Amino acid sequence: MSNRLRAAVWAVTVAGLVASLGLTATVEAASEAEAPAATPTATTAATTAAAVAAPTATEAGGYGVNPGDLLEISVWKEVDLQKQVVVRPDGYFSFPLTGDIRAEGRTVEDVRREVASRVARFVPDPVVSVAIMEPRGSKVYVIGQVNRPGEFPINRFVDIVQALSMAGGTTPFAQLDNIKILRREGNTQLAIPFAYSDIAAGRRLQQNIVLKPGDTVLVP
Repeated sequence: MSNRLRAAVWAVTVAGLVASLGLTATVEAASEAEAPAATPTATTAATTAAAVAAPTATEAGGYGVNPGDLLEISVWKEVDLQKQVVVRPDGYFSFPLTGDIRAEGRTVEDVRREVASRVARFVPDPVVSVAIMEPRGSKVYVIGQVNRPGEFPINRFVDIVQALSMAGGTTPFAQLDNIKILRREGNTQLAIPFAYSDIAAGRRLQQNIVLKPGDTVLVP
């Protein structure tokens, strides 16, 4: 790497640290000033239906990156621009020369293009590769009247029935027609109903939705 590029890396890194510290202080001050959020209430059928219908990055044709995922990013022939990064809880990661990049919900190819675009300001015609080394953030949770409650990593499409199977099935005391899927959409938490007897009878199969990372299947 040339002295000019090393100087650019140093300058961007220092600027990023200063901006990060300032942002942290601002967020903490804003959090203290905010009033406590109201307790979520039952959502309308329209809101729930919209949330179920909203396509994920995976459904649109690629894996959607999640907070906690471990990414490996490298720029060909640039030793100082090859590293592994973890997507932070806020959905961003940091990389030399690029500053913070939002990755949550985006495909790997989308992230790769943005990294290449930002690095190109310092490295002519960069060849960038991005790979997911460990999909740590891709998990769903199954709790309540199941035989093996807990968190379960998912690396493929997993629907509600499959998640119940991963949790060892339900207990004899489970209220199978009152199962809820808890899902966060921004600052809103949704409770999506699921009636197992309908699925067993081959009715209303659209209830058996594909789960998103972070979903919780609650079996009362």
